[in-house]
Amino acid sequence: MVDKSIKNYVEEVQTNGYAIVEGVFSSNEIEAIRKEIERESDSSKETFRKSKDLFAIRQFLKEIHSVEKLLFNATLKNILENFFDKNYFVVKSIYFDKPEESNWFVAYHQDLTISVDKKVEIEGFSNWTIKQNQFSVQPNKEILKNIVTIRIHLDDTNEENGALKIIPKSHEEGIVRLDTFDFKNHKEISCNVRKGGIMIMKPLLFHASNKTTNKERRRVIHLEFSKSNLPKELSWSEQHSIN
Repeated sequence: MVDKSIKNYVEEVQTNGYAIVEGVFSSNEIEAIRKEIERESDSSKETFRKSKDLFAIRQFLKEIHSVEKLLFNATLKNILENFFDKNYFVVKSIYFDKPEESNWFVAYHQDLTISVDKKVEIEGFSNWTIKQNQFSVQPNKEILKNIVTIRIHLDDTNEENGALKIIPKSHEEGIVRLDTFDFKNHKEISCNVRKGGIMIMKPLLFHASNKTTNKERRRVIHLEFSKSNLPKELSWSEQHSIN
């Protein structure tokens, strides 16, 4: 069960860049989510990436849309409304499955891109890429600051199976070049989360993950939310309101 006021979690995220909320989903809810993903997964699609180290589904809510009713329970909606009131929407959704033998790791980084419908030259938007028919761009800092990421954990996650490592409060420094950030003078924390819990974080928080060493699977649903409008020439490619 969520064990303290949700407003306290909002304050933690604003101050430290992250918060962990345990017990957002029951064991039965997690099992139903897992089964729905397995039932609907089709790795032949372009949005599915599969290797011995990682299985990922991009545009997850579009590809496995039947899972939405299971994900957005009353507790998660309450958490989101405390961040955004009722005007929020999904702007990115990814499913990550790190298998038991995974040697895949991610170095420290900030999440600096958003997914949009097309490429347009606009001041303040740079570093355009396209992958799997998906345009990505780095927007201005204000748009990034107003995104909230929620990671739903379908397995127990710790230092040994790829839990996120983060640098608390690093989001306060804005967009920072990795080679200029002084990691030696900042404390690193492993964000261990039990099955059914969530991690809430700001995209500008420095984060990383290690290789799996305990032969335990790690499945996470990564959802990004905003209520910011883009310039009229652009649209969020995955914009989706939650009923």
